[in-house]
Amino acid sequence: MTISLIGFGCLLVLVFIRIPIGLSMGLIGFFGFAYLSDFNWIAALSMSSRRVIDTSQDYGLSVIPLFILMGNLVTRSGLSRELYTASYTFLGHLRGGLSMATVVACGAFSAICGSSLATAATMAKVAMPPMREYGYSDALASASIAAGGTLGILIPPSVILVIYGIMTEQSIRELFAAGFLPGLLGIFLYMGAVSWTVWRKPESGPRGETSTGSQRLQALKGVWGTILLFSLVMGGIYGGIFTPTEAAGIGAAGAFLIALSRRSLNIRIIFDILAETAHTTASLFIVVIGALIFSNFINRAGFPDELLTLITGYNLSPMTVIFIILGIYIILGCVFESLSMLLLTIPVFYPVVQSLGFDLVWFGIVVVVVTEISLITPPVGLNVFVLSGVLKDVKTGTIFKGVTPFWVADIVRLLLITLIPVISLALPAFLYR
Repeated sequence: MTISLIGFGCLLVLVFIRIPIGLSMGLIGFFGFAYLSDFNWIAALSMSSRRVIDTSQDYGLSVIPLFILMGNLVTRSGLSRELYTASYTFLGHLRGGLSMATVVACGAFSAICGSSLATAATMAKVAMPPMREYGYSDALASASIAAGGTLGILIPPSVILVIYGIMTEQSIRELFAAGFLPGLLGIFLYMGAVSWTVWRKPESGPRGETSTGSQRLQALKGVWGTILLFSLVMGGIYGGIFTPTEAAGIGAAGAFLIALSRRSLNIRIIFDILAETAHTTASLFIVVIGALIFSNFINRAGFPDELLTLITGYNLSPMTVIFIILGIYIILGCVFESLSMLLLTIPVFYPVVQSLGFDLVWFGIVVVVVTEISLITPPVGLNVFVLSGVLKDVKTGTIFKGVTPFWVADIVRLLLITLIPVISLALPAFLYR
């Protein structure tokens, strides 16, 4: 355990001096493994090279670039505006309705985009102007976008759930099914946070115009592409028609056809989309490979076993251990961005959680929800900083202030999912078990 803690300390030092997290984990894992092997550098090199080769050849990981490509194509095709318009026609007449429409649109867009940052950045351009036009406060308007964007890593298809599934050897389709109901719960709780905000300060979210039935019908016709694509991808996975990897390929092809039908592509845009997809994929793979090398070091040092022995020595109840882990995640979320935090901690915690008898599919959803909280938690709050970059006239402090009710809603959701596992496990059990 001492060697493991020294490794974690060195890793934190490298991260704080701005060395990329993937490279930091890889370096600590390599040198730590060599130390535990009596400085057998050949063994460390063999382990590291095997991790690189196995990861790059892992068929299951091909789902990542395909889902990223699908999200980039969807973003460029302009579906986000139609989703927001459809949500507005049903909710815009309520007090705070435009913010609620933003949350719903973020949830729908993230369901086919799979990226929290892309959802927040895209919806900022779509939703912020009309909310300002109707007199919404910058705090509520920007916070609803920042919080709604966090749904991108939970509502399937989710790249983070894919990575978690590969690291813990859990079924990706079961994880996707498990994330669906908690994602819907998040949307409803965020709408509740909007209602509470406008109840306290009615001037922060005035009512919009009431839409007619024909306007609502017309708006729904504009989102046929989103509904079709989501139904095709997730319906195929849930129905067992094709695997998540095959679904990702079909989804990317479907997003390409939708973008073509909207005439939103040309050679330059296609090149930009492919380059962005390759860049994002390469960045993710570097982090994943570094995490796997670091995981080998941690496992060889016996840290998970030592941690389990320490926990059992104090006679803590299994649920108490879970709440301690969640507390650690919330603290780390103030320092690390979400993916780095997940990859750093999963190799340590999941063997302990499994040994205590918990379902790892359920734990994956709990981890992703607590990771969502880190996206809007100061001082890092990656979604907040993405928004402050897009909305240059809105101060970061204003967004953090407005996002507080949404952060509280996330804590409520986290407690519900932790204490009532059936919320996550009902759909996987119905479909696959």
